[in-house]
Amino acid sequence: MSDTSSNQMWGGRFAAGPDAIMEAINASIGYDQRMAAQDIAGSRAHAAMLAAQGIISDSDAKAIREGLLTVLSEIEGGTFEFSTALEDIHMNVEARLKEVIGEPAGRLHTGRSRNDQVATDFRLWVRDQLDAAEGALEALIKALLGQAEAGADWVMPGFTHLQTAQPVTWGHHMMAYVEMFGRDLSRVRDARKRMNESPLGAAALAGTGFPIDRHMTAEALGFDRPMANSLDAVSARDFAIEFLSVASISAMHLSRFAEELVIWSSAQFRFVTLSDRFSTGSSIMPQKKNPDAAELIRAKVGRIFGANVALMMVMKGLPLAYSKDMQEDKEQVFDAADNWMLALAAMEGMVKDMTANRASLEASASSGFSTATDLADWLVRETGLPFREAHHVTGALVALAEQKGCDLPDLSLSEMQAVKDTITEDIFNVLGVHNSVASRMSYGGTAPARVREQVARWKEVLA
Repeated sequence: MSDTSSNQMWGGRFAAGPDAIMEAINASIGYDQRMAAQDIAGSRAHAAMLAAQGIISDSDAKAIREGLLTVLSEIEGGTFEFSTALEDIHMNVEARLKEVIGEPAGRLHTGRSRNDQVATDFRLWVRDQLDAAEGALEALIKALLGQAEAGADWVMPGFTHLQTAQPVTWGHHMMAYVEMFGRDLSRVRDARKRMNESPLGAAALAGTGFPIDRHMTAEALGFDRPMANSLDAVSARDFAIEFLSVASISAMHLSRFAEELVIWSSAQFRFVTLSDRFSTGSSIMPQKKNPDAAELIRAKVGRIFGANVALMMVMKGLPLAYSKDMQEDKEQVFDAADNWMLALAAMEGMVKDMTANRASLEASASSGFSTATDLADWLVRETGLPFREAHHVTGALVALAEQKGCDLPDLSLSEMQAVKDTITEDIFNVLGVHNSVASRMSYGGTAPARVREQVARWKEVLA
């Protein structure tokens, strides 16, 4: 493809092509070529509509549609020569189409502008990414459900401030992330529904005098409807910002879980063993097994957050309708999408492959006076103490156990009664970690029965 066609593509407005600096700053083909499939799909739908409306002939429309498939096959086959002088994917495709089919190519752009063309391409691309994210989130949730079901009654410490708080079950902890990623899934679906309107046919900013059928092109491209305002159609990028917002929240959830996996896989915790597929060794320390995949997920969040802020900064001061600033809307979205999808896939792989070390989890759950709250609750229920007084008595028993170097269940009944004489032998029925988790039967609680109910509910939701 020759760069000499650039002046023709500008419509004769300039006597000479832009110089090298202008060409470099103005061109977007280096990254927007990723939208080639969406660009060609939009053009094929537009050509079919033009013919249906009698704006171009059926023979020209057929030549355009077939020629576009030839161009797409060249792009997908890696033989297409992209030109920076032709600025973007739209002009690159149109110029090559003219070489393939000749004069009919010049009729393709009737009734549209690059403004509505790029808005359509970008919406189609983001919609595809939302569909991919939906699948990736469902796969991750299923992996978590597998872990939760297997360890529905395995006890582990629950933490606040990263300090041992109360015993919970492994299944309950996994289900907490199911809920988080489930909300991410709902945000993905909401965002897709909201953005699924077609800008095509809004033209430069005011619509067109040609008798086009925007509902026809919207339907052909899988949109629910055309956008209702032409100014909004070419200038709106909130669909991309919402995509980045959804990605950012999901990435934050991924990062929190990644941090736990880093901690849990350490020699100090030994809660989980990550598979060799998602770990690396040390170049100097042969005993090391590093949770690099989890650490990289944790790091990628910065890029996704940054993309969200960057696009909002691009858009925040732009008057209606289109400004060239909006060419800067894609690179960060492409990068964020790549990293979000990679992080989701890596997390799914780690969750499916990891092994929870049940013995280590239970040993840790039994330390740190994790059943102190159960003791206080028992004092309220069985002896009628006000909770604040029960809290004080429990604190005194914790101090005694700490002084003796043992845990609460290891104190004798007489030692406990020396602190509070109304304590009976029945106290030992609540002090074990298994008794503790089994008693948490309130809705949303950690009891194994509740965990299994939630696993079943989520399986039904996904089905």
